[in-house]
Amino acid sequence: MSATPGRLLLAIAERGSLEAACEDLGIDRDEAVRLLREAARKLGATSKGRAAAQKELPGLERSAAVDGKRLRVFSDGAARGNPGPAGAGAVVLDSKGRVLARVGKFLGKQTNNVAEYEGLLLGLARAKELGATEVEVRADSLLLIRQLEGAYQVKNAALKALHAKAKELLRSFDGVDLRHVPREENILADEMSNRAIDERME
Repeated sequence: MSATPGRLLLAIAERGSLEAACEDLGIDRDEAVRLLREAARKLGATSKGRAAAQKELPGLERSAAVDGKRLRVFSDGAARGNPGPAGAGAVVLDSKGRVLARVGKFLGKQTNNVAEYEGLLLGLARAKELGATEVEVRADSLLLIRQLEGAYQVKNAALKALHAKAKELLRSFDGVDLRHVPREENILADEMSNRAIDERME
């Protein structure tokens, strides 16, 4: 029986991890990530909705309303070559897990760590525009989260300015919760960062 996005999601739910699900279905991690991205696309906005959002604000997908002031930001960055063609992406959700906005930006040739920070900045800025007073930040970059927490030093010159911008934005919220998450929990933001590269989002 061939693997499908639905079977993969069910296997993850039953087995508790992506690795165990891959073993059950007889697929490797790359195939699993491809299937998860396919699932994310199906769960996301329709192409018609995306086109309308792109026309209104290039590189941004929007939802109509926010039902609360505490929003969750999933952010990610991708660099094909590290450094190489890079993209930043983020998804903003409300307290009930509904997607309020998807944003992506093509960064040209950059490193993965720069792309990770740019994805966070995009997500925080969008959450602020949506009226958030508190944010829950979720990212699969342990370096990013630990640097923002102050546990890791920022030694790279290119990251110092981005780190300062991120800290300034975070200070503008009344409450902030930073958390590192596994890649499989960040597939929507991962999809946006890769779409940003593929579609050259501005």
